[in-house]
Amino acid sequence: MDNEKTARIRRLNDRFRKTGLGGQMFITPGIGELGDEAMLAIANQVQNYDNFDEANDPHGEHDFGSFDHDGRRIFWKIDYYGLDLQSGSEDPSDPEVTKRVLTIMLASEY
Repeated sequence: MDNEKTARIRRLNDRFRKTGLGGQMFITPGIGELGDEAMLAIANQVQNYDNFDEANDPHGEHDFGSFDHDGRRIFWKIDYYGLDLQSGSEDPSDPEVTKRVLTIMLASEY
C-alpha cells in the first residue's frame, strides 16, 4: 500500500477513534461487566491513545492498541467493512465505501 493511502487510513482511523464519526463502536461483555465508570474511563483511554509503535502498528494505520486499566489488559481494534457490514471494505482509505468498526475488549476475550 502506498504511503498516501496509509496516511489517509491513519487519519480516518484517528478521527473515528476520537469522535465516533465514520463507523460503529462496540464493547464486549467483559468490558460491560466492569461497570459504567470503568467503561467511560476505558473509552477515554481509547480516544486518547497515542502509544503507536512498530510492534503494535506495523502498517502505520493506527488500527490497534492495548493498555492496562485497573490491573486488566485492554485491547481495541478497528476493522474495515463495506457499507452493508457484510464483507470487508474494498478500500479502507475511501470513507464512501468503508464503515469502520471499533471493538473494545479485555485481552482475554480476543
